[in-house]
Amino acid sequence: MTETIKSYDFLVIGAGIAGASAAYELARGGRRVLVCEMEDQPGYHTTGRSAALFTENYGNDVFRGITSASRDFFENPPEGFCQHPLLSKRGELFVADEKNAASLDEVISASKGAAKMTLLETAQLLEVSPALRPESSVRGGWDAVASDIDVAALLQGFIRGFRGAGGELVTDAEILNLTRSDDHWQIETRAGTYAAPVIVNAAGAWADQIADMAGAGSVGITPKRRTALTFDPGLDISKWPLTIGADESWYFKPEGGDLMISPADETPSPPCDAQPDEMDVALCIDRIETVTTMKVGRIISKRAGLRTFASDKSPVVGFAEDCEGFFWLAGQGGYGIQTAPAMARIVAALANRKDIPEDIAAYGITAAQLSPSRFKS
Repeated sequence: MTETIKSYDFLVIGAGIAGASAAYELARGGRRVLVCEMEDQPGYHTTGRSAALFTENYGNDVFRGITSASRDFFENPPEGFCQHPLLSKRGELFVADEKNAASLDEVISASKGAAKMTLLETAQLLEVSPALRPESSVRGGWDAVASDIDVAALLQGFIRGFRGAGGELVTDAEILNLTRSDDHWQIETRAGTYAAPVIVNAAGAWADQIADMAGAGSVGITPKRRTALTFDPGLDISKWPLTIGADESWYFKPEGGDLMISPADETPSPPCDAQPDEMDVALCIDRIETVTTMKVGRIISKRAGLRTFASDKSPVVGFAEDCEGFFWLAGQGGYGIQTAPAMARIVAALANRKDIPEDIAAYGITAAQLSPSRFKS
């Protein structure tokens, strides 16, 4: 008996925040959308392991622009999208010792708008983040509007809205084979075989592998492991901001009643279910104990996630030149969650052969900045 192959307008590979949000916008535009996720649940890898701060002072100009364009969605989500606010004020503090003062000046000078940073001196820094050592905190930049993101609510809101618009999600659906014929892709997965004229490659660390399978070729997406630990410092940390070194070699932030700490590592890794390396764990503890007065005692949890980067540290979004119907959505680095609302609208526009929405383009975002063709020699 011949298997009936279900057909869709778009097939999205990956149900992390990138794939889920893109599917949400595509389905709300009246398109038939299927999302295939290789794990048994959405958001298993990087999305579920993020520090998740909404900040417009992080990343290059492209990421900052897309983040700023996402602010209205976070502050005013569509009716029924979530039961509680997606953002809660946290604040963000960049700090520098004498040798990293220039790095801090660059961060402060690049800040603008509602997220324009205020310059603080040592005494003021210690009021905001009291565990810092004075010698590690000569100057700082303060962003009062940076906010925690409720990642679970954001991801579930996108999935719920996507399904409400008629979209379908299949899990345990690792991609086994991709073939192109008669203007359609046929996608063989562990959960079944499906067809669509357009594939959206939102596979995160596996994005280049999916591209190779489709014959689209690599654009040089590099997964990089980042480590995070949590511990109880025995202090009232509820009002502490995210505190980060201006050279981005460490940061800490309250998380669920404990303090999350990280060495901000970026260790190249093959695509995998990333786990903490004990050397990185030791490095994290050493850096935090060097710049603060805290002693890291019993570690409550350890985790690692893969953040994916293109060579120019900007996202890769758009159709492949030499592979019909293959659409890239990759290279979000550590910015995928905070940029998801606007990025999803960009995907929905470009995947439907339309221009980037005007309100997003007003932040200086162009299709050329995102296009995979920028890597062609």
